[in-house]
Amino acid sequence: MKIVTDSAADIPAEERESLGIIEVPLYIQFPEGEVSSTDLTPDEFYNRLEAMRPKVPTTAQPSSGTFADLYQKLAETSKNILSVHISSGLSGTFNSARLGAEQVKHAAINVLDTMTLSGGERFQVLAAAMAAKAGWGMDAIKERLSVIREQTEVIYTLETLEYLARGGRIGRVQALMGAALKIKPIIRVDRTDGKYSTVSKSRTIPQAMEKITEHLHEMYTDTPVWVTVLHGRFHEGADGLTKMLSERLNAARLEVMRISPVLGVHTGPGIVGAAVVPMRLMEGIE
Repeated sequence: MKIVTDSAADIPAEERESLGIIEVPLYIQFPEGEVSSTDLTPDEFYNRLEAMRPKVPTTAQPSSGTFADLYQKLAETSKNILSVHISSGLSGTFNSARLGAEQVKHAAINVLDTMTLSGGERFQVLAAAMAAKAGWGMDAIKERLSVIREQTEVIYTLETLEYLARGGRIGRVQALMGAALKIKPIIRVDRTDGKYSTVSKSRTIPQAMEKITEHLHEMYTDTPVWVTVLHGRFHEGADGLTKMLSERLNAARLEVMRISPVLGVHTGPGIVGAAVVPMRLMEGIE
């Protein structure tokens, strides 16, 4: 079985290589041309992002033809393909993959909507790849991913609403009001529709991180969890959130990672948050 995903899953190259995960890139469209999000380091991207202010790049999903070509190639060596993608509520990538799969008649291609992104998407892709490697069947893998999807939380805060406004993700008036009041929104990915929803608001980043920590503590209490702290270019915020979460959660595994540039287009460098899943759902797959 072949496992396919996209670059919004924030999976490090060493994990992809060790588990045989195939990644399809999303694209960033700068005024001077389109760039694969996998061809830029986070720092290179944020340097370019800040240099082009007040303009903002846009993002683009892979085409259905890109997916069809990939599935055709993979079908030469495996008739079972599981393609696991960023929430359809946040990107058209899932739909492109589904349309691409319809063009390939001689393989069993399952296209899965993770209803999340970044670290939350990564948990599902890693579980799928580990299970496939262990010889699990498609139905068993999809059942496990469904449970992981239901019990994963992705939540974050932002230093500024500027990038959401510039990218058209929130109204400019709302962003200006937020900036004037120095509001730091606390945003989660809603598992029912795979879209962003605002949990709360704070006046400072430390207060926002406290609320994130409390939210996650209420969800998981003493359950052993895998915690991925995520940030754009906000090492101080990531260090602070890591300390808070390590003190309040039963973190069986805790790591700090950078989010993909394709996600940073809409958030700017000052994003910090976490993806959390019960550890038991990621164990026992081998």
